[in-house]
Amino acid sequence: MVAPELLNGNENRLFFVYCKFLIRRANAGVNRISKAGYCEAVPYSLVTLPFSIESQAGAARRARISTAHGDVETPAFMPVGTAGTVKAVPQDILEDLGAQIILGNTYHLYLRPGHELVRNLGGLHKFMSWDRALLTDSGGFQVFSLSELRKVKEEGVSFRSHLDGTSHLFTPERSMEIQIALGADIVMAFDECTEHPAERERARASMEMTLRWAKRSKDYFEAHKHEVPWNDPHPLRKEHARDGAPERMEQLTQPGAAVPHESFRALPTAPALFGIIQGGMYPDLRRESAERTVELDFPGYAIGGLSVGESRAKTMEMIAAVLEILPKDKPRYVMGVGYPEEIVQYAAMGVDMMDCVLPTRAARHGLLFTSEGRLNIKNARYTQDQGPADPKCGCRVCVRYTRAYLRHLFVSAEPLAGVLNTVHNLAYYLDTMRSVRHAITLGDLSGMLSGSVSLT
Repeated sequence: MVAPELLNGNENRLFFVYCKFLIRRANAGVNRISKAGYCEAVPYSLVTLPFSIESQAGAARRARISTAHGDVETPAFMPVGTAGTVKAVPQDILEDLGAQIILGNTYHLYLRPGHELVRNLGGLHKFMSWDRALLTDSGGFQVFSLSELRKVKEEGVSFRSHLDGTSHLFTPERSMEIQIALGADIVMAFDECTEHPAERERARASMEMTLRWAKRSKDYFEAHKHEVPWNDPHPLRKEHARDGAPERMEQLTQPGAAVPHESFRALPTAPALFGIIQGGMYPDLRRESAERTVELDFPGYAIGGLSVGESRAKTMEMIAAVLEILPKDKPRYVMGVGYPEEIVQYAAMGVDMMDCVLPTRAARHGLLFTSEGRLNIKNARYTQDQGPADPKCGCRVCVRYTRAYLRHLFVSAEPLAGVLNTVHNLAYYLDTMRSVRHAITLGDLSGMLSGSVSLT
């Protein structure tokens, strides 16, 4: 509990405004003010990432994450926008497809165009004209994938740019500085992505390094998180301001300020930092990593170091080991997965967020995901096929174009081939997650899981 007499005048007014007008969707939202004047919550400015579970089906949960740039319904698949763009897809189409959050890559954006340039231009949201939520990775995975071009030490990772060979150093503090400059809604702690296969001692040493870096990441982040370049009031705040309600949170402390609309109150004023679980392919190390990371008290947790060459059964085993430990009232994110049937299975296990380059990368190679299975559009059998890529799909590609035309574009190396294939694949992934959320609301995921592939 927080005692109002411990706050100064402005904080006290903000405290009571927050207490009196509930953030209904936040798990940590206010329930009541006691007769003694105590509030069973914290001042609004301390609510980092409101997360509310709306329905469940077994371990699966349908929930809502409230960010400074809007809500994200979970379970969610997050398209990957490596260099400030989801390859081949304009932002307005992503919006039409229903993407509520996309990823930006810290390593690539740091090298080009540079995080300071992005900061000076108003942050990544403004730079790429994306008003919805953004998550940035720490850059760790890309740095560690450089192999011969990097060197790991306690301070951080020194590496050479794949673009021009220049030398750089990523530390936990530097990663936080870059991500804050980019202005993501969700920021990832700097971690060491353990290679596969790895001996047990190597996996433990990597896990210990990740835990030390997580503490350093959090210390820097907490001291600098309000430096995000969110200079202008967000459109959602303007849209929901009613009867003189403030557009900026600090206006709540001004005399005569109106009470904000609930949607405004649910928007945090700073990004949130997620911790990352490592431990290689050892269940006990994964559990230990989860327990010790949870002790650091992040508003959300990611499971990293998967989909690096292990079997699908091993991936499932590692996820299950970690989910036993992670708090149920915070978002759970599995990084870098996977095929459509996999993300359905992980959602059924209780995972809230997933991302992968697979739908976009596969599209550029002519592989389409459909309700009838995977379709290689370059096959000659589709030369005269007048049907849509997926007869059960209502995306703009399947409604308008035939398999014959999509094949023609691909074999002719037309740029439009990558665009249309990517739009369809993303629509399929996002529709899959939409169906999963609906099934959770109905309380039965068995119909979705029946189409999942074997784990052998």
